[in-house]
Amino acid sequence: MDNELNSKIISRGKEFFAGIRGETPSLFNKGEWMGKVMDWSMRNENFKVQMFRFVDVFPTLTNGRLLADHIREYFGGGQEMPAVVSWGADVAGMLGPLGSAVLNKALSSNIHEMARQFIIGESCKETVKNLEKLRKDGFAFVVDVLGEATLSEAEAEAYVNTYLDLLDSLQKEQGGWKGLPGRGGDPALDWGHAPKINVAVKATALYCLANPQDFEGSVVAILNRLRRIFARVAAVNGFLCLDMESYRFKDIILEVFRRLRLEHRDYPHLGIVLQSYLKDTDRDLDDLLGWARMNNVPLSIRLVKGAYWDYETVRTRQNNWAVPVWTIKAETDAAYERQARKILENHAVCHFACASHNIRTISAVMEMAGELSVPEERYEFQLLYGMAEPVRKAILKVAGRVRLYCPYGNMVPGMGYLVRRLLENTANESFLRQTFAEGARIEKLLEDPAVTAERELADRAAKPKKKRMGPGGLSPFENEPMVDFTCKDQREAFPRHIAEVRRQLGKTCPLHINGRDVQTSDLLPSINPAGPSEVIGLICQAGATEVEEAIAAAGAAFPAWRDTAPGSRAGYLIKAAQAVRRRLFELSAWQVLEIGKQWDQAYADVTEAIDFLEYYAREMIRLGEPQRVGHAPGETNHYFYEAKGVAAVIAPWNFPLAISMGMVSAALVTGNCVVYKPSGLTSVIGRHLVEIFSEAGLPAGVFNYIPGRSSVMGDFLVDHPHISLIAFTGSREVGLRIIERAAKVHPGQAKVKKIVCEMGGKNGIIIDDDADLDEAVPHVLFSAFAFQGQKCSACSRAIVLDGVYDKFVERLLSMARATSVGPAENPAFYMGAVADDKAMKRILEYIEIGGKEGVILYRSPVPSEGYFVPMTIIGGIRPEHRIAREEIFGPVLAVMRAKDFEQAVEWANSTSYALTGGVFSRSPEHLALARREFRVGNLYFNRNCTGALVERQPFGGSRMSGVGAKAGGPDYLLHFMEPRVVTENTMRRGFAPVDEGDDRVD
Repeated sequence: MDNELNSKIISRGKEFFAGIRGETPSLFNKGEWMGKVMDWSMRNENFKVQMFRFVDVFPTLTNGRLLADHIREYFGGGQEMPAVVSWGADVAGMLGPLGSAVLNKALSSNIHEMARQFIIGESCKETVKNLEKLRKDGFAFVVDVLGEATLSEAEAEAYVNTYLDLLDSLQKEQGGWKGLPGRGGDPALDWGHAPKINVAVKATALYCLANPQDFEGSVVAILNRLRRIFARVAAVNGFLCLDMESYRFKDIILEVFRRLRLEHRDYPHLGIVLQSYLKDTDRDLDDLLGWARMNNVPLSIRLVKGAYWDYETVRTRQNNWAVPVWTIKAETDAAYERQARKILENHAVCHFACASHNIRTISAVMEMAGELSVPEERYEFQLLYGMAEPVRKAILKVAGRVRLYCPYGNMVPGMGYLVRRLLENTANESFLRQTFAEGARIEKLLEDPAVTAERELADRAAKPKKKRMGPGGLSPFENEPMVDFTCKDQREAFPRHIAEVRRQLGKTCPLHINGRDVQTSDLLPSINPAGPSEVIGLICQAGATEVEEAIAAAGAAFPAWRDTAPGSRAGYLIKAAQAVRRRLFELSAWQVLEIGKQWDQAYADVTEAIDFLEYYAREMIRLGEPQRVGHAPGETNHYFYEAKGVAAVIAPWNFPLAISMGMVSAALVTGNCVVYKPSGLTSVIGRHLVEIFSEAGLPAGVFNYIPGRSSVMGDFLVDHPHISLIAFTGSREVGLRIIERAAKVHPGQAKVKKIVCEMGGKNGIIIDDDADLDEAVPHVLFSAFAFQGQKCSACSRAIVLDGVYDKFVERLLSMARATSVGPAENPAFYMGAVADDKAMKRILEYIEIGGKEGVILYRSPVPSEGYFVPMTIIGGIRPEHRIAREEIFGPVLAVMRAKDFEQAVEWANSTSYALTGGVFSRSPEHLALARREFRVGNLYFNRNCTGALVERQPFGGSRMSGVGAKAGGPDYLLHFMEPRVVTENTMRRGFAPVDEGDDRVD
């Protein structure tokens, strides 16, 4: 920015500050309860977390007991309670019923008042009345209906109807409103040019299943409802702005806007929000402006800095994606000024709504508009209702065109909005906090943000970076990034690779023994469960002869492989991971077709395979170094591990690459040689392990691929005397049979067989009476029905407390009805086909049993061709019912009504399995109780109960779910090795070497 313009901006900014000197927004007024809360939050991070979490849960505390319990749990009791919480209440005798009631009432009143600070009204009548007051004070408005978390078609329809009712009410009133004064133009309009009625819409609230994975379906579904709102807006000569939401939906919202804009070329009052904190926004802005000129359509852009910064940074780091937002606040401020100038330069095609409370930003827009001679009707200023009152009054005096963004709706969805506002204003870099709470120097607040950003970037660069190193000089382990369907190239990769894989179908897959392919005449077709006439491949089946050959080859290769250095063995896994990474989308496409995994599920399976390879390689390097044990002089003791021998790996079909690769790679890297039997349903995917390890250069005989009919070779492999280790994942019935048979010693057997066994689950998720149902409902639905519920970790029981049971079930059923069932290759379908005809028959039998034991609440329609079973939800189930005890391994969810949290935990523990579980609760005490008493291998709070990640959530259960081995954890490889100790007597003729670190006294 040139110095002259910057000087003008600073000068104007100082005038603004002079005009508001001595004024304090109500948000920071310490004489009021909210001001005290804000002050305390900015000085005490722990209180801030507790307070904002309490505000979030508050609307669900529908009775005195719940409210009192949560006040105590969040803030302590008696003297422990911060004064700011009890301020305004008579706390004498607070621990008694009367004192608690007084405190509850006072706190409830204060939180309601806090919400009213930011929400224009909870009813249409109240909203219209308050909007009229704003207009009398000279402010225009844009109304936003709260409640974007719609979970069903009914909720999306209700959201639309709320807008239609609101627009009807506003239309009745606008005739009596005088246009806000402006310079010329139509006096019936605000400022001579702007519609009086202005609304903002959250696009994702119009379609409950909006998802970038189904990009086109999401755009079409959103548009279908948005058209109705926009038609009504146009009928009242109003303005509609499409709000921007989280980054995940950015491109969907932009596409919705473009299509709607082209459908209504001649109606100018349609806008969209862009967020300056996104690194994409410079490009998106250029694209929009170019598109508008090319199509000769008008634009209106509301430029904001962004409200989801914390969410975006946490979510992207959890998934190992590039962070989409600027990480230095000044970078966002600089981007805003840069983008504001671009919009002002294009004022002929683009109207600009400057949405900011930052005096530097506002001053910059005013001065740039003046320099560029932008007509007043081509830009305006927007601020949030309930915030920065002194700033908005000052702008109104100077610019005369201020519009307040006014959320409208009931308290429950309003809390999410309120918490976002509180977080923004208590953030260290909040302009309002620095201005009104901390009294920062004006010079600092008005500094050119580009200069500030450059200085802060230089400071970061100057700080020495600690280089983290993993075992053996490798980089530290990190999970492979998840698929990111916000990226167009990743969305488009799936149909392209599915088409490429289809061109390879029908080939014969041979066995692989001792480094060479082996053909057999016994062929088993692998088919697409969504279209059984489509043959994926013909799999050569091993018989006893081939199994013997494979075991012999593995046994012959074992001594050399066992004695290969751990670091060298790990190197093969690293090379294999690189091979898988290069074929990520192709390997995912094979899973879509061979076993019916949805795009995201297939991709996650492949990334987990990569994670196992990378993690176990590093773990073996760590464990491969002999450890010195003991401190006695005159001897050295080394503790180390050695491979067991030949490992039989018997893999399941539901995670055909990930679990196969996990068990195989664990066996290989620890020095065992492997005989690998994939599932007959996914043997084509299993064959890819041969290609992957061949590319990695694995020596012949170390890995052998022997698919075969279980009725022929299962027991033969388990019983074989030269098998030292069996790694199995599958059903409880088969697992227990393996354990029983492996216990018998056969002639020629040199070792007691080790069993590493995972056998499934009957997993429950508890829904507490204070749960956030906006989160609980979709997470339970996903846990139960993603990949057709064919996961050992899937939720098969929702245990719901009586207080929220009816509401939870109503919303769960409504969301289920919005989903559809069909082939997994089409991302529009939430659920696909089950594994085969046997699984279909078994699941349908269980559904019939469930209908007799309880009540079938929902049963979805299914296609006629393929192995499809309905998404089924059954109510009225109790712990003694078979539906609550037996693993079904399909899309069947039992819903159980518990009287209280203690009973819910008891029921959750009532099965013979102990694999995964979940709890949705915002009660610290209940979460602590579940942590202590809900005994499963993997317990998840306030999220789904599937999708364990290597290292972050090592996976495996106990009781009848398995032997306690945690795949992807720090002790998993120990199950594949035998520990040894070598002791050397170092004393000769009474003399012993002095060990380094010996603490003997001289």
